[in-house]
Amino acid sequence: MKYFFSLYILILVLIATTNSSCKKTVLFSEGNLEFSKDTVVFDTVFTTIGSTTKQLKIYNKSNRTVLISEVQLMGGNNSPFRMNLDGLMGTDFAEIELEGGDSLFTFVEVTLNPNGGTLPMVIEDSIRFKTNGVDQYVILAAWGQDMYYHYSDLENNDLDLNEGTWPNDKPHLIYGGAFVDENKTLTIQQNTHIFLHKNAILLNFKGTLNINGTKDEPVTFQGDRLESSFDDVSGQYRGLYFREAKTSNLNYIEMKNASTGIQIEGNGASGTNPTVHLRNSKIHNSAFHGILNFNGGRILAENSIISHSGLHGFFNLAGASYEFNHCNILGYAGSDQELPAFAVQDEYTYLDENGNPVTILVPVTGLVRNSVIYGPQDEEVGLSIGNTSTILFEFSLIKQSPVGTGSNFGSGILWNQEPVFKDISAYDFEYWSTSPMRNVGTGTSLTTDINGNPRDGTPDLSAYEFI
Repeated sequence: MKYFFSLYILILVLIATTNSSCKKTVLFSEGNLEFSKDTVVFDTVFTTIGSTTKQLKIYNKSNRTVLISEVQLMGGNNSPFRMNLDGLMGTDFAEIELEGGDSLFTFVEVTLNPNGGTLPMVIEDSIRFKTNGVDQYVILAAWGQDMYYHYSDLENNDLDLNEGTWPNDKPHLIYGGAFVDENKTLTIQQNTHIFLHKNAILLNFKGTLNINGTKDEPVTFQGDRLESSFDDVSGQYRGLYFREAKTSNLNYIEMKNASTGIQIEGNGASGTNPTVHLRNSKIHNSAFHGILNFNGGRILAENSIISHSGLHGFFNLAGASYEFNHCNILGYAGSDQELPAFAVQDEYTYLDENGNPVTILVPVTGLVRNSVIYGPQDEEVGLSIGNTSTILFEFSLIKQSPVGTGSNFGSGILWNQEPVFKDISAYDFEYWSTSPMRNVGTGTSLTTDINGNPRDGTPDLSAYEFI
């Protein structure tokens, strides 16, 4: 028995010795860390609205493991920044081993509190990395901007109602919707910048919306995602909606990336006055339509440009009427676009309460003059109208093959001639001196172009006059 006990003790000692000899001693690198950037910058973060997530990469360029003894968000729990280190949220981390040639990801976000000011503010913090007794810092910086907020809970009919004049000392941000109610008037001053959250809308219901931009200080509409990757992403918000509105004047607006830029339904204006009078404006990169006008709406558009719409630049449907003078209605939405830039239809089909399709036919009245309708398709004008509709195109440049015939197409039309725009991809629709649009228009009461340049008795086609 004594022999077996001694043998058992010997085996245990051998196992312990073997395990001890197999355990490797980690020889940590005496080097320091490297970073993908020394400053993480957030461009224009709206107060109370969380930012996008920024990424920071931490490298160990040594061939040996480095021990990061501490990682600390210096502002701690009071910091407006939030940090996620390799999948873990927190403000302090310790004893992190980073193998040679490996890297870690840190993700950073920020939410800023309102400061009651009108000017942008700069908020800073930093992340400290301590390795081998050396502190290294990555700076966090955010440009913050206070806003005027408009919030509507559409599901519960809790609406943000507006009248009077919006101030323009700070931008406006619309969540859900902002509304102009029946018989109310909202005026938006020059140099007002309006940002709309996903699916947000500015809706005029039987009221009046006047937008008074100028050439040098237009009123702008865009989504609230300000990262450069969203610069040309369409469909970020719903757009402007006029429902049985009284005559609304929109001058010098610049709108991009809506679902439908301007939607007009019905007409609350008196007599023959338009529902919307659009002047000197640009609507680019709408997911569906630049302008949708239907069910009795009336639009008068002058010196305006609608381009890069996913479906139609302009779609007139079921009893609506329109007049375009010195306008550009253009395609160019991309290789997937197969619909014409300009479309008119006098039939409308909807489903009744039993789900049965009902088709109505309402005549359309329309005029296009001194304008350009162009794009990559062979047919950039699509007409589906009967004999009761009265529409006319004249003194315009039109892309259409085969060319249009009949009473809908009058004199002075240039068919399928290249407009020679300066830079389509940059939305620059001024044109070079070789353009056929020069001095072939017909004189109207419109005496200046979108830039305020004078027009003579034989003006150029399009929103611009060549100078």
